Amino acid sequence: MENLLRSNIEKTIAQQLTDAEFDSFISFFFKKSFEKRAVLTEEGKKCKYVYFLLSGAAYSYYINDEGEKTVIQFAIENYWITDQYSFFSEKPGLYFTEALEPLEAMVINRENYDALCCSNHLFEKFFRILLQNAFIALQYRIAKTNSEEAERRYLEYADTYPHFIQRIPQYLIASFLGIKPQSLSRIRKKIAEQH
Repeated sequence: MENLLRSNIEKTIAQQLTDAEFDSFISFFFKKSFEKRAVLTEEGKKCKYVYFLLSGAAYSYYINDEGEKTVIQFAIENYWITDQYSFFSEKPGLYFTEALEPLEAMVINRENYDALCCSNHLFEKFFRILLQNAFIALQYRIAKTNSEEAERRYLEYADTYPHFIQRIPQYLIASFLGIKPQSLSRIRKKIAEQH
């Protein structure tokens, strides 16, 4: 399963790692399993870890004043997830991160993260690219949410992330896209009738 992590790194930096480099990289991590509904990060508590999913699924969300969840991120195997705000600022967390399925993850804490980035410029480059890509995706999502119709947002998301559409409950996808679950049901029904 660590090969999944190795290919994630190599694809991101567009370069092969030597066995020694990869062994050095994973030496900063530990492997941990989580049951379905386990909480990985919690609003109001410092986020101590970054998670790379080897198997399973998770999502991050916040709860508004009315008690409604707003989903901000999904992760399945080969994806990273954490509360970046809390992890990097060392302030109380903004989000909950919860396992949607039983999952297995490679986990790193802040001290090891910093040491890993200092140990090899390739690793610092890798995490810089990850953060850069996350920021780009966030800006794109905000722009689309504020400028496009719900059906178009859903179709683009389904086309870009079909693996999420198949694995993630539809009400959570609706929340992520800023659509009411009933509206998403109507959109999906309309699409099904057209095919």
